[in-house]
Amino acid sequence: MKNAIIKVSELRKDYFIGEMTVHALRGINMEIFEGDFTAIMGASGSGKSTMLNILGCLDKPSDGEYLLDSVNMGKLNKNQLAALRNSKLGFIFQSYNLLPRTTALENVELPLYYNSKVKAKERKERAMYALEQVSLADRVSHMPNQLSGGQQQRVAIARSLVNDPVVILADEATGNLDTRTSYEIMELFQQLNDNGKTIVFVTHEPDIARFTKQNIIFRDGRIQKKTEVSNRNNASEMIKALPVEEEIES
Repeated sequence: MKNAIIKVSELRKDYFIGEMTVHALRGINMEIFEGDFTAIMGASGSGKSTMLNILGCLDKPSDGEYLLDSVNMGKLNKNQLAALRNSKLGFIFQSYNLLPRTTALENVELPLYYNSKVKAKERKERAMYALEQVSLADRVSHMPNQLSGGQQQRVAIARSLVNDPVVILADEATGNLDTRTSYEIMELFQQLNDNGKTIVFVTHEPDIARFTKQNIIFRDGRIQKKTEVSNRNNASEMIKALPVEEEIES
């Protein structure tokens, strides 16, 4: 039986703006199991970004319970949360968030600097292996401005993998990319998922969501619908079907 990597019970999040209360999340119940590839969808203001911030321990709920890998996040102090976030979660953002004057290898090494048990040699070896996983072994010494958008996102994905997290959280990870490069990034996510990685992917694009295994649709702070993806898109096949003239360096 698969483990519930994420378990959310009656989760609520309220923001207070002057005398007005904004109910961003209104009693969310959700489970993400080991090996799932889940898209969280919804219009702007639906609560999906708030949900991702809470799942990533970047924000705290107003009420309810969040278990990550069977650990209750509400019972941890600030330092414990930071340590758990670094060891159990991998983050990927739309804007890549790479340090501009730092090589691809050094960018991928960054999360390991917070782990005093990992020495310099092992840090470099693990970062190299992560870059090999995303097919960038030949770009380790390149700066971000020497890489295309797709390559920068691959570096960000490698960085998310370097600590071998229990779940990868991706926020609009294809939002800044053209069609072909988006498909190539989704091909990489599908390969990672096929190899056992659990992925939660926030997107507003239905065609991108069809690369995942299940979609959870948010509306007005609630889960409107949860569906399994039938006839899911195969990224490798869709790349082959693209016209040759659309090819650009990725």
